[in-house]
Amino acid sequence: MATDASPQLRSVPPPSDFQPEISLSRTPTHDGLHFWQFMIAGSIAGTVEHMAMFPLDTLKTRMQALGASCSVQPVSVRQALGSILKLEGPPGLYRGIAAMGLGAGPAHAVYFSVYELSKQVLSRGDPNNSIVHAASGVVATVTSDAVFTPMDMVKQRLQLKNSPYKGVAECVRRVVMEEGIGAFYASYRTTVIMNAPFTAVHFATYEAAKRELMEVSPDTANDERLVIHATAGAGAGALAAALTTPLDVVKTQLQCQGVCGCDKFSSSSIGNVIETIVKKDGYRGLMRGWIPRTLFHAPAAAICWSTYEASKSSFQQLNSR
Repeated sequence: MATDASPQLRSVPPPSDFQPEISLSRTPTHDGLHFWQFMIAGSIAGTVEHMAMFPLDTLKTRMQALGASCSVQPVSVRQALGSILKLEGPPGLYRGIAAMGLGAGPAHAVYFSVYELSKQVLSRGDPNNSIVHAASGVVATVTSDAVFTPMDMVKQRLQLKNSPYKGVAECVRRVVMEEGIGAFYASYRTTVIMNAPFTAVHFATYEAAKRELMEVSPDTANDERLVIHATAGAGAGALAAALTTPLDVVKTQLQCQGVCGCDKFSSSSIGNVIETIVKKDGYRGLMRGWIPRTLFHAPAAAICWSTYEASKSSFQQLNSR
């Protein structure tokens, strides 16, 4: 008697830990948004944040670049502001804003989309893990700094008093011809070393503060939630900015070296720059500009996070239709 020896095909259920492949372009992520929607929301948030707070960024750059070639008395925020308004008028506060506009949008698109993707991959079902938030922030800043650093260098050179450059295009052209492409990334290592702890503290503090504030008033309306995002963002931004000011001073010195009397360094060694600053201005020189830096990052983070969350909410409503 003949028998059918062909094997019987049975459907095998996937293992319990099976996860389908994530498509960045079609499959919504953990917040119900597509990858490109995170990029747009981040781009909008970054552009609004930096353009709105640009005058304070100019004050910070001026204060950190002062006294690079010789020891000087500390300059207060009021003195720096008065000097700019007296000698250059209000437009002096906005020199270099075009470079910021060109760099902030793309950099923050990378920043937030990489953060959200990293948080999704690393969280493993635990959205409240502060270590994951910090690690995701570090991954995001390393990636986005590669995009933003060249324009940030151009922006800071244009912000200097008596800057020899007339605009973004001339600055880029002269730097390429006189110093080479590498000059755009002279501060990249310092920027990453500064922004890694900055972002780790910032994102971990923001997510924790947001969670606590949400638990206090879980039934808040959309307008009240924006206040929560702004409050959590402001606190996180101020704390992270104050803690990382010394490395920001080093970054400014590297990006402005050889321009308007700033020191020229033989290498981009962080230790070499710190030694030079301490020798001429003492340890106080490493905290130069911490007040405008903190005043910048507190409202900037509030603006950025509230704008980002509002943009995400708009996309979520659009996707639910």
